[in-house]
Amino acid sequence: MTQPSDPGNTNSPFGYPTVPTPPASYDESAYEAPVPAVTLRPLAPPAPKPRGPGVGRGAIVVTAVLAAALAAGGTFGIVELTVPSAAPVATNAPAKLTSTSTTVPTTSGSANQPIVQIAASASPAVVTITATGNGGSGRNSGASIGSGMIVTSDGYILTNRHVIANGGTLTVQLSDGRQFDGTVVGTDPTHDVAVVKITATGLPTVTLGNSDNLQIGQLAIAIGDPLGTFAGTVTTGIVSGTGREIDVQDVTTGRPVHLTGLIQTDAAINEGNSGGPLINAAGQVIGINTATDSSAEGIGFAVPINTAVSLLTQAQAGQAPTN
Repeated sequence: MTQPSDPGNTNSPFGYPTVPTPPASYDESAYEAPVPAVTLRPLAPPAPKPRGPGVGRGAIVVTAVLAAALAAGGTFGIVELTVPSAAPVATNAPAKLTSTSTTVPTTSGSANQPIVQIAASASPAVVTITATGNGGSGRNSGASIGSGMIVTSDGYILTNRHVIANGGTLTVQLSDGRQFDGTVVGTDPTHDVAVVKITATGLPTVTLGNSDNLQIGQLAIAIGDPLGTFAGTVTTGIVSGTGREIDVQDVTTGRPVHLTGLIQTDAAINEGNSGGPLINAAGQVIGINTATDSSAEGIGFAVPINTAVSLLTQAQAGQAPTN
């Protein structure tokens, strides 16, 4: 069978690149293609999407573009915080899990669990957090949606600070559809962590793990509400790197904030996943999903869970800062 060939112009229907034919005698250096500079650009806001009968979604209005400096090799790129904007409305319940069970090695010392079992166990404790904004005209006047995880049965929730930085009213929606008003009881701008409290008891919770001894290549499972539309979405990948550093722009002040010690993962993370858990093969939370590279595939970042534990402890004691 004859294969299609490039007709020699840039409009080839086969999509092949045009390659100039060198003359019989030529200088090879003249035909060496220059190495293009790596230019990473932020994601374009998605078009508004309907969410339920008679309910509309606005385009993203709270997108913090981050200038990232990866620790390994000093590579520079652009990443962005993963929070889409939207009015506080009910999100769809997670779809029934039907995937084939898969197990992978873990270094935690706990027994491996099938991915389906991990997702079924953790998903009820993953929530959607909607910040309606403070009604002002500054950076924090819009509305946004992010994720969070319930860590105590009496309503303490870990998330990212940039998820709740809009101020105003917080609405926390559980996986079963129940909604509660949320109150910020602790924030740590240096590490992009926040603690939110809702008034409820008997809530499902995630299991916190240890992020100090992660190994490159171990399982990583992300759960959250990407785009503020697909609640309970589960994606899988591995721990791609540890100790990563990125410079981010504070969503309220616009000033740069240097985040260090981040976990890098190739588990799919999108806008709305911020604040959701990154989980290991033992079903334990090892990180809080926070940012993603907007022009590359499979480059996301999470705050190590051990970094957030001290803030949680302070919040439970009523001593955490809320700046």
